[in-house]
Amino acid sequence: MKGKLQSVETEEAIQRLAPHNAEAERQLLGAILINNETYYRVSDFLEPFHFFVPPHQDIYEKIGQLIRAGKTASPITLKTFYPADTKIADLSATQFLLRLAADAASVINAEDYGRSIYDLALRRNLIRIGEDMVNIAYDAPIDVPPTQQIDDAERRLFELAETGRQEGGFVSFGDALTETIEMAHAAWNREGALSGISTGLRDLDKLMGGLQHSDLIVLAGRPAMGKTSLVTNIAYNIAEAYQAEELPDGSIKTTNGGVVGFFSLEMSAEQLATRIISEQAEISSSKIRRGDITEQEFEKLAACSQIMQTVPLHVDQTGGISIASLVARARRLKRQRGLDLIVVDYIQLLSGTSKTAGNRVQEITEITTGLKALAKELNVPIIALSQLSRQVESRDDKRPQLSDLRESGSIEQDADVVMFVYRDEYYIGKTEPEEGTPEHEVWRDKLERAKGKAEVIIAKQRHGPTGTVNLHFEGQYTRFSDLAQDDYMPDRHE
Repeated sequence: MKGKLQSVETEEAIQRLAPHNAEAERQLLGAILINNETYYRVSDFLEPFHFFVPPHQDIYEKIGQLIRAGKTASPITLKTFYPADTKIADLSATQFLLRLAADAASVINAEDYGRSIYDLALRRNLIRIGEDMVNIAYDAPIDVPPTQQIDDAERRLFELAETGRQEGGFVSFGDALTETIEMAHAAWNREGALSGISTGLRDLDKLMGGLQHSDLIVLAGRPAMGKTSLVTNIAYNIAEAYQAEELPDGSIKTTNGGVVGFFSLEMSAEQLATRIISEQAEISSSKIRRGDITEQEFEKLAACSQIMQTVPLHVDQTGGISIASLVARARRLKRQRGLDLIVVDYIQLLSGTSKTAGNRVQEITEITTGLKALAKELNVPIIALSQLSRQVESRDDKRPQLSDLRESGSIEQDADVVMFVYRDEYYIGKTEPEEGTPEHEVWRDKLERAKGKAEVIIAKQRHGPTGTVNLHFEGQYTRFSDLAQDDYMPDRHE
């Protein structure tokens, strides 16, 4: 009995008429026919398919074609596009168009009518997506896993959210100037006088002005150089410094630091947390993993973990996700919890769409283009890690160059900033000569000078200078920090 009742309820739900407002559609069309300027108030976001009544879709499309062609759209000019015997709602086409003009809404209300029609179309699309989700879940092919259905539904929902967005279009130069002045004022007021988000590393901030909104920053290096350690340090520094204020409209505005979304495609969330707590507590990560710690060290770990609980650093540890899934998850995090920085570790572990499968260069191009578009859309910096080719190892000077980037064309082109991590200590340590020889003495002195020092080479910066920043690196804690002034390495160009 219960099943039968549910079946009846389902049938009634299906038979319900989709949400629409035919009267608003008629009045808007009439307003446009009376005054063609009204069309430009709604045409940015309203398309023919947003109308529910099919004849209204056709009329709106024909109106648009006439107006864009520089002609007048009126009942008289429109009727020539319909055969004499055409009937619309039991009226001739001419009578129907004249009635539309007679029932026209006020031009002042036209935009409100347009938004109402658009909102109702969104609701109808939501219903359609929901029905498809139910039907596919019932009748899914065996080779289509539920996770793929979730990704597809999420993609359709975000496409729906993005279609017809009304905040686009031209911005006056005056408005752009105002935004620039506001940015400069914020930088002037902010500690460190930065226009972007502080990395927590003084000299890196000085050269970059912080991490700039909407920038795609590529951080590359050979294995064991510490690129993951560096980006983890930066991510935690930003999340730890997070401060925000509530605006009068109820929204939250970040005033310092930021909310961080960390896509860790290589390491698990637990491994990432171990790195961070090792750095903060100054206890070797290998000792933490082995449990080789004293009671005092354990208390220190517990105290650090309490502080770290409140830090807004969100980790997605899904391996091998597609760029489409990453974009969807980033949008969701932005909407639900806020988002000020995205980290991707690393580019080569992302996958593209099925269209680019099999062509790695095209796939990387799709990924870097997607990351840059996401940075611009969400107005947040994205730090994406990248591998370097092995050709670095064959040179005497092993400092990376732009040409060392794997599939470097698209990465170099789409990135606003390209940074390399380089540690001379690593390479010197691998070339130890025979002990007791004069060469060994020279080698030991060289290793001592390079010990604990690292270089961040900014090889490309679209809106600023290139150069090298010297940092201190503590391998046992996987921590980068500012180098004391008297410990600076001489510039390699000198």
